[in-house]
Amino acid sequence: MANAIDIQHLSYSYPEATKPALNDVSFAVPAGQWWAIIGHNGSGKSTLAKNINGLLAPESGTVTVAGMPLTEQTVWDIRAKVGIVFQNPDNQFVGATVQDDVAFGLENRAVPRAEMLTRVQAALEAVNMQDFATREPARLSGGQKQRVAIAGIVAQRPDIIILDEATSMLDPAGRLEIIDLIKQLRKQQSLTVLSITHDIDEAAGADQVLLLDDGQVKEIGTPAEIFQHGEALLHLGLDVPYPEKLKNALAKRGVKMPAGYLDEEGLAKALWTLHSTM
Repeated sequence: MANAIDIQHLSYSYPEATKPALNDVSFAVPAGQWWAIIGHNGSGKSTLAKNINGLLAPESGTVTVAGMPLTEQTVWDIRAKVGIVFQNPDNQFVGATVQDDVAFGLENRAVPRAEMLTRVQAALEAVNMQDFATREPARLSGGQKQRVAIAGIVAQRPDIIILDEATSMLDPAGRLEIIDLIKQLRKQQSLTVLSITHDIDEAAGADQVLLLDDGQVKEIGTPAEIFQHGEALLHLGLDVPYPEKLKNALAKRGVKMPAGYLDEEGLAKALWTLHSTM
């Protein structure tokens, strides 16, 4: 399987910073996979996203996206392949109406009007916002605004979507709604997804989890491999998934629990098995 993103020995420092924001970061994301990037505040997560699509220029190392090395000559081609959904959708809105906003990126790329209208309509339908096409973005709910932001990306037909804390300003129901939407779009359009998040439950649904600590890759593994560290993650400024918290709390009370990481389904099975043998 080809790699959608290939980062090798990437380092980046902000002007006047006392230490690098990214320090010798290397990893590769196979096309079609969902990776979650987790780490404490200031660990370098958002800096990494900005280096991937050329918003920041690497100090050293290489960034390759969809087989293209990131250079001054390829940066616009790479940005056509990568769509970023940011934390606050209000910062992405430029159109007076929802449909105008979704069309903005297409206008910048000189997409013919007939094709533009088709793609805007298809993108709004993909995120179930077609009934809001003539609404003002400012009058939408938080979840609806994020759907419109995603539609603006989907209309441009990227191969890769980066969610940069895209659900952090939403309530739990809104977060679940947006993640379910991205899962559907990923399946329908064979997207590669990079999710930069503090939401451990969001990360638990990824194919792979990359743990950043002070600008360095501390570990890469499946959610089960990463979250089996349990309370050790707390020392890195991270939370622990609720099933793991509950499992550990039960174990401290003398309940015999499996040693490995359990997601919600695994925990339910373990508790049912325990109950049936009592």
